[in-house]
Amino acid sequence: MSFKKAIFSGAAMVLTAATLFSTGVMAAGEVNLYSARKEALIKPLLDRFSEQTGIKVNLVTGDADALLKRLQSEGRNSPADLLITTDAGRLYRAVEAGVTQAVESETLRQAVPEAYREPAGHWYGLSLRARPIFYLKDKVSPGELSSYEDLADPKWAGRICIRSSGNIYNQSLVASMIAHSGEEKTEQWAAGLVRNFARSPKGGDRDQIKAAAAGECDIAVANTYYYGGMLTGKDESERLAAEKVALFWPNQSGRGTHVNISGAAVTAHAGNRDNAIKLLEFLVQPESQSWYAEVNYEYPVRDGVAWSDLLQQWGQFKSDNLNLSQLGKNNSSAVMIMDRAGWK
Repeated sequence: MSFKKAIFSGAAMVLTAATLFSTGVMAAGEVNLYSARKEALIKPLLDRFSEQTGIKVNLVTGDADALLKRLQSEGRNSPADLLITTDAGRLYRAVEAGVTQAVESETLRQAVPEAYREPAGHWYGLSLRARPIFYLKDKVSPGELSSYEDLADPKWAGRICIRSSGNIYNQSLVASMIAHSGEEKTEQWAAGLVRNFARSPKGGDRDQIKAAAAGECDIAVANTYYYGGMLTGKDESERLAAEKVALFWPNQSGRGTHVNISGAAVTAHAGNRDNAIKLLEFLVQPESQSWYAEVNYEYPVRDGVAWSDLLQQWGQFKSDNLNLSQLGKNNSSAVMIMDRAGWK
């Protein structure tokens, strides 16, 4: 039975899932995937996996937080074998919620650097996304920029656009700073950053770049793959906005630019555990990793995989090698610091 793509809520969600998977959930040739990645950003890889292995992938896509709640609600009755989600902070929450299990795989250990996997093997990174600084070309010289810490300098007063404190990407950025500098210094930085906001945080990463292009601010903080999507997408207004800014890699003389991951975890009650591991191993193979770079404008998590032409145009950079499990561990402290700093 095919697994129809749908998003459910409450008791109906569990009932529907049970109905859909009432037959064949343990079939040797299937794997059931919950993915926070949009279908267009993952299905071509899943189709290739099925072609090569004969294993059918039943896909459900949805909001990352909603999928985690779904797994918790379904408990032992969950049909899901594998969870793909964005941000190490969310993967940490999944582990804390008890909906994942540790996986021992030499293939995964060899492919995924230690910094990009959970120490006990509960999750593994699939792709990297950097969160650098974007600056308005006609207002800012790259020589004026240096680090995330420098964004708290009064010279940037009224000049910075960034998403809200409720955004997991910003929470993870702050969590990384806690890991490197401690809570006291990070709180001082956050207070200075907030004083430099050009406007109250609103919108997504693309909106920060568009705001800079519209003259609302001179500096924006955003993930690189959004920038790539704007430059190459069909929306002419987004492309023109993206062309007005340039990318700057912060902290190159120190710890490196903050990076995060999309990653995957085998679920705690996976009925098709072996197939889930096979799919996870497939997603870190060079061919799959190259696809991420070409189509999603994300960086391969695996060393030795060529970057796409666009990523190469942005240049090489030093990335922070902090073990990303620290982002989840420091998340609650990061949220409290942001709240006290007045980061809306």
